Amino acid sequence: MRESAVKIERRKTRQVNVGGVTIGGDAPVRIQSMTTSHTRDVAQTVDQIQQLAEAGCELVRVACPTEEDARALGRIKSRITIPLIADIHFNHRFALIALDEGVDKLRLNPGNIGKKERTVEIVRKAKERKVPIRIGVNGGSLEEDLMQKFGPTPEALVESAQRHIRILEELDFYDIIVSLKASDVPPMIESYRLASQKFDYPLHLGVTEAGTLQRGSIYNAIGIGALLHQGIGDTIRVSLTAESVEEIKVAKMILEALGLRKGVRVVSCPSCGRAEVDVFKLAGEVEDRAMKLKEPLTISVLGCVVNGPGEAHESDFGITGGKDKGMIYIDGKQHRVVGEKELVDQLFEEIKTRRPEAVPDKETTSSNSAA
Repeated sequence: MRESAVKIERRKTRQVNVGGVTIGGDAPVRIQSMTTSHTRDVAQTVDQIQQLAEAGCELVRVACPTEEDARALGRIKSRITIPLIADIHFNHRFALIALDEGVDKLRLNPGNIGKKERTVEIVRKAKERKVPIRIGVNGGSLEEDLMQKFGPTPEALVESAQRHIRILEELDFYDIIVSLKASDVPPMIESYRLASQKFDYPLHLGVTEAGTLQRGSIYNAIGIGALLHQGIGDTIRVSLTAESVEEIKVAKMILEALGLRKGVRVVSCPSCGRAEVDVFKLAGEVEDRAMKLKEPLTISVLGCVVNGPGEAHESDFGITGGKDKGMIYIDGKQHRVVGEKELVDQLFEEIKTRRPEAVPDKETTSSNSAA
């Protein structure tokens, strides 16, 4: 599998433990997402979380806009395997209920919690339960005085974060994670860059309200990717107007592109007039199936013999198309010719045979049963 020659030096931050998952310090950059269901619908929420976890999500956040949502957290937590984060806005009582229900982390937006006394009450209880708090500053809900002084600028976001960090520190509370999200990429990048110079708490990266799958993926890749390349960031959430599992796919690709995480990489050509197969369809089918593999691999999908052999040489597995047939490559070497319609199936049969540890358990089980 090809390795990046450039290693990113990550900024050292304090380490925080969230339900057994470490964030910051020398821990890997963690992937997070959020459910789209009503949290009070326990069955649907648990189902979504299980799908996210299977896709590679390491921490999950759920919305708690009502007391019923907050009181459902304990039932959800008992049925999932990844840390549960309660997202609280406006009503501090829901944060207190969430702590009683056993959540692993709180996400608070200080700009809409209200009086300082409410934050103090939450922090004291979180300290008793050893539950970390993410201070979630958002360009769209800054405190009024900061809006009047700065407007929704990077400086205002960092000042808001520092203001609430001081409250927590005064209460001898240091299990803190900070996010400073904006919907525009340049101020988002600058906010986190400034924050990384001001304090050493772990930073949770994201472009809020980034948009639909295509646009949101690009905005997040640029914003999150630029910061990670500078060594800034300890957890990420790719916010998309799409199914939550898509957020995990994009997040994994961002980390893989920067060499911060190994995964399954599909190298495919853009196609051209030389191609004698439908490269778009071929690469799409391989990408969809490759995302379910569990071990790092590089798979090449090329449409002709010009670049195919060279790219395949760098891959664990590969296919090169031709007229009505194609070549399967293994460890960079030509292996066998198969018909065009069988290319993808035969490629994954080779992966299953030679790298069974990479194949999902369900597929291995069904294959063994069939045998």
